Amino acid sequence: MLRPMDLIAALEGVVGSDRVRAHPLDRRVFAKDAGVKDGPVAAVVFPESAEETAGCVRVARAAGVPVVPRGAGTGLAGGAVPIEPSVMVVMTRMNRIVEVDEQSRTAWVGPGVINLDLSRDLASTGLHFAPDPSSQQSCTIGGNVGTNAGGPHCLAEGTTVAHILAVEMVTADGDIVIVGGDHPDPVGLDLRAVVVGSEGTMGVTTRVLVKLTENPPAVRTLLIGFATVEDAAATVSEVIASGLVPAALEMMDRAMVRAVENYVHAGYPTDAAAVLLAEVAGHAVGVDAEADMIARIAADNDATMVRLAQNDAERALLWKGRKSAFGAIAQSAPDYYLHDTVVPRTRLVEVLSQIYEIGERYGIALLNVFHAGDGNLHPLVSFDAAVPGELDRVMAAATEMVRVSIEAGGSLSGEHGIGMEKRDLMGLVFGPDDLDAQARLREAFDPDGVLNPGKILPEGSRCFDRAPTIGAAP
Repeated sequence: MLRPMDLIAALEGVVGSDRVRAHPLDRRVFAKDAGVKDGPVAAVVFPESAEETAGCVRVARAAGVPVVPRGAGTGLAGGAVPIEPSVMVVMTRMNRIVEVDEQSRTAWVGPGVINLDLSRDLASTGLHFAPDPSSQQSCTIGGNVGTNAGGPHCLAEGTTVAHILAVEMVTADGDIVIVGGDHPDPVGLDLRAVVVGSEGTMGVTTRVLVKLTENPPAVRTLLIGFATVEDAAATVSEVIASGLVPAALEMMDRAMVRAVENYVHAGYPTDAAAVLLAEVAGHAVGVDAEADMIARIAADNDATMVRLAQNDAERALLWKGRKSAFGAIAQSAPDYYLHDTVVPRTRLVEVLSQIYEIGERYGIALLNVFHAGDGNLHPLVSFDAAVPGELDRVMAAATEMVRVSIEAGGSLSGEHGIGMEKRDLMGLVFGPDDLDAQARLREAFDPDGVLNPGKILPEGSRCFDRAPTIGAAP
């Protein structure tokens, strides 16, 4: 096993001294993502190729030190937070759009390419990368792959896994492999779908073959206000029940609307109990009819205002408001915490009522913003971690929110991933056999637990790791 100084020297031998950081301040900066937890970092390294990445993995393995892949650090579930001294492999320098094939509508890109930059670069081609997390101005494609990121438009377009054809990655042994391919239905097991969403526990992503989507010829965006959250939720349910699948259906409650409006001045109605942002995309005649249908359904559910964006600038401002929601929280407190559970659309109001009750019981400032079209909730707690006991109270409330979502027939995550934040809640959804199967799959890729250990699966997920139940059959 290498000593710390030998580890640094070995990493410098792979990428050069200018791309290895071990100063305490550097290690502190990379000790956490956008969540609330941090962890110990042995060294930070910035590779610029798959070969350099493989070299770093081999050095870390020889030193007996885990490897934690990291993108832009915008994750919210602690997926890029080390639980023991680790080599942080930061992929942001691998940010080239390597090759674009307009005819096949695909592109090979580096994992460090910023999500929104890819679509901006493709503007002249009439194509875009569909997944659009709220952090798309800063999050990376590699990070999107790691967490299977979603976004407001995943209602119609699907999450990241629907837009990834192949992933080049470095294995735990330091080999470079490609899973998936450019064929629509490759032969054999779909390992691509296994790797997407695995949060760096099966390999370090070094290149991604993404599927590109044609820009719609016409888009209509509506801002709708309601006097009650119930009316807004009923509108969402009726829109989906009508057979219409909008490009997006986003909801914010009054507290969030006021925070966002004060921050962005997007023109949201601050007197509304809930605001719905609805968007339809397609050919002009069709989207006009669909927008009219949504407006009628909203009116039938007592909407207090319906406004159609008149141009691209107004539409962009409305979306800026929605995607600035998390940033707007900084006006009220220095910290925030949230989960991203999913519940059946028909139980949105019921679960929201329970979430509000939990917030009142714990005395926390609670704001809600969510992908209403697919029931993906984002209850957001604004707080000050410097207040003694405050973080513990917030975490206890958040765990209760997850439990009520699961009890309503929901799931743990819609787009943020599991990381370490929800790792110990996996048992709420998966039984012992399910966890064992997932642990065995993970071990097939990384039998020694070198890659991002302590994430997704709780300790004891393997059946033989668990203490036997008294009276259980052998």
